[in-house]
Amino acid sequence: MAIIKFSHKGDFSKTERFFNRALRRDYLNVLEKYGQLGVSALQEATPKDTGTTANSWDYGIEKTNSTITLYWTNSNENRGISIVYLLVHGHGTQNGGYIVGNDFVTPALQPIFEELADKCWKEVTR
Repeated sequence: MAIIKFSHKGDFSKTERFFNRALRRDYLNVLEKYGQLGVSALQEATPKDTGTTANSWDYGIEKTNSTITLYWTNSNENRGISIVYLLVHGHGTQNGGYIVGNDFVTPALQPIFEELADKCWKEVTR
């Protein structure tokens, strides 16, 4: 018959504190903060002609049983096509020309992602 032994020194207070904070959903405040920071960064980075696209950014937080997703949206469209998609990926013009894409989204959000990842890591390891 196999015997399994388990021993430990110390306590699980840090682990218990982490799970108690998770149960209180303190993390939603953090996601709200970074959602708004992302909106501000995207508004600043968006190419501006009329300013409509820059002012059309928003964010959302979606919760399921196993995941939490923070995402950003832009509601400015032309004929059902996202203006941001056209700006980032490029598009043809009415007179047969082509506008090369400009990925302004990734550089705008990269510092937000890094700061959020760092904050999450510190939260998990403290």
